[in-house]
Amino acid sequence: MQDPRVPSGARDRFEALYLTHYPAIYRYALRRTESPDDIADVIAETFLVAWRRLDDVPTGEATVLWLYGAARRVLANHRRGKSRRSALASRLRDELAAGRGTPSAHPRADAVHAALVTLPPAEREVLALTYWEQLTGPQIAQVLGCSSTAVRLRLHRARKRLARLLATTDEFHMTSVLRGETR
Repeated sequence: MQDPRVPSGARDRFEALYLTHYPAIYRYALRRTESPDDIADVIAETFLVAWRRLDDVPTGEATVLWLYGAARRVLANHRRGKSRRSALASRLRDELAAGRGTPSAHPRADAVHAALVTLPPAEREVLALTYWEQLTGPQIAQVLGCSSTAVRLRLHRARKRLARLLATTDEFHMTSVLRGETR
């Protein structure tokens, strides 16, 4: 059954266009990109443009030239996007490195972070949500997909284990270090 949104004969024309010109567009993309994923993206986008603008695609020998033009524009957009993503990733790496490179506000912060890494992931997450994100028990339960009772139990266990690792029972001290506060 034909899709009523697709004009009669459009599907057949597109399939013929695709089968005939796929090898040329593949070679075009292969010679201009570095990775198989990029090749696939350029080919897919080029033929998507052709499908969307099927009425504008010329027939005969001009078809492949039109497709090369479309592929050229797709590739230019792809490169611009890749450049923007690379610049953003670089900026984020620099910001994160700068944030990690700042000296700890609290003298025991490094010890607390080292102890946190040794905790089981579930306990580390409940502590992080409590102290770093400052979420309430019911909010944490929603994030973790469990009951508030389970959150209270996990938090109690996590605090006890962290206190043992830090050899302290001073919960105020531990809380201030986790939150990054100074005295």
